Amino acid sequence: MKLLVSFLFLTVFSARSAFAQTIPSKVYSWEKAPVEKRGGFEDRTIVEGTTRDFNNFSVHGITIPPNQPSRPAEILEDEAMIIVKTGELTVSLGSRIKTLGPGSVVLIVPGDAHRLENKSSAPVTYHVMRYTSKEVPDLDLTRMEGGSFWVDWKDVVYKPNTNGGRRNIFDQSTVMCKRFEMHVTTLNEGLWSHPPHTHRAAEILMLIENTAQESIDGKMQSAQVGDIIFLESNVPHGILNTAKGSCTYFAFQFE
Repeated sequence: MKLLVSFLFLTVFSARSAFAQTIPSKVYSWEKAPVEKRGGFEDRTIVEGTTRDFNNFSVHGITIPPNQPSRPAEILEDEAMIIVKTGELTVSLGSRIKTLGPGSVVLIVPGDAHRLENKSSAPVTYHVMRYTSKEVPDLDLTRMEGGSFWVDWKDVVYKPNTNGGRRNIFDQSTVMCKRFEMHVTTLNEGLWSHPPHTHRAAEILMLIENTAQESIDGKMQSAQVGDIIFLESNVPHGILNTAKGSCTYFAFQFE
């Protein structure tokens, strides 16, 4: 079974990556992203392509209308990370069920049955990031079963610091990543998070409060709430809060 799954994995994702384009380091706009209406939801394609470490990498914005009927559970061949933007998302991971609000995170590993639903009276919108490692992992579905998890925003501790504050979400290896570190930074008005710098891991920033500007390879680019800032491995970068008041953003590094 392990050999069969690995073969199918290679076949499916090699075919996809043959048409994928390398993702440039820049700010990708939420507002300008194309939107498609699919069966019962809206799909906003923010960024899609290939990176140094991933054959397939994409970030979409999904909006589900209120009071939707239950859908069948799904199983992915790639890995996915969900960040709730607005509303309440009901998540089922096997027998575990949780309703999560804005800022909450869900990591779904390949082979895990899961269900994402809107059982509330208002729309729910979330970002979903999906990715496939260029180094094909050992797809032992029995070993991976139950590896998916969520982090409820209400349970994450805010730790003030001299620049504002920080919330640590997780820092670990996953099926598709040697290391995946994720946190949320609140940055005080007029401050840089740090001077422009580089590192081996690719990084994504996502504004969830106010606006900012990102220095990418020496050029400043503006970012709004919901925008995705993609920073490839070893590209010089730094974020500056140019808004009135503090700004808050997710930051995650992966390789």
